[in-house]
Amino acid sequence: MESDMFHGSMVALLTPMRENGDIDYLCLRHLVDWHVAQGTDAILVMGTTGEPATLSAEEKENVIKTVVEQVHGRIPVIAGTGTNSTQSSIDQTRKAMEIGVQACLLVTPYYNCPTQEGLYQHYRSIAEKVPIPQILYNIPKRTGVDLLPETVSRLAGIANIVGIKEGRPACAKAIIEYCGTNIDIYSGDDNAALEIIRLGGKGVVSVLANLLPKAVHELCETARNADWDKEEALEQQLRPFYGDLFVETNPIPVKWLAAEHKLIPTPHLRLPLTTLSSEQQTNLKPLLNRLTTFT
Repeated sequence: MESDMFHGSMVALLTPMRENGDIDYLCLRHLVDWHVAQGTDAILVMGTTGEPATLSAEEKENVIKTVVEQVHGRIPVIAGTGTNSTQSSIDQTRKAMEIGVQACLLVTPYYNCPTQEGLYQHYRSIAEKVPIPQILYNIPKRTGVDLLPETVSRLAGIANIVGIKEGRPACAKAIIEYCGTNIDIYSGDDNAALEIIRLGGKGVVSVLANLLPKAVHELCETARNADWDKEEALEQQLRPFYGDLFVETNPIPVKWLAAEHKLIPTPHLRLPLTTLSSEQQTNLKPLLNRLTTFT
């Protein structure tokens, strides 16, 4: 079932850390206020870019609490709560609902590679157990399993399954053909955002918005309003960032750029992720100059 609550630029918020690896909660609060002021339409906390795989359960809960508290109802907050255990996903989704998020994002179960029927039963169970809007998250290159349009169509009939994050335009098109308006589609890739919105998508879950929230918001608005000339001009300005944000595994490049741009104090990540290599730091230096043209 579709929902009009979530649309536009939804930042996949990074998690700022100190050099010793501790989460910088004060910086996190500043980032939230900055995003609200810059026009970000919703915040996704504990998505892939937020490094949930290397945070403890207590840390994930504290990060979600901090963001919800700091947002204070100004824009929607979505929490990533999917795991490769159905029961764990239920527990984390329920906890996020109790904290006060407006929706949860649930990645397909990774590593154990369930069948399509297993995926259907997994998502149906979570939706039945936790009465909060839920967004499916399909990213086969990370999880090893692909949530097919036929299965999405079955899930779209469940009242609180409201959307899907999908980064491949061809798959988004197939989902629209199967589901019509029964489920909302959000681009999971900045590079595909315009194409998916033009197909009927509601917005993008954006890594780039960590650096350029106002510009990504404006891009989504112009696309939704079919302002083609302005849309193309913005797209040309943003295009150099799309590939370079993934020269190494996300969120390595975006954290380095954010630190260099003084948005966060350090580019620190927890192992097994490491800071951007010296070679790629040199390659990304030109992007820092481009960032200043947007501020």
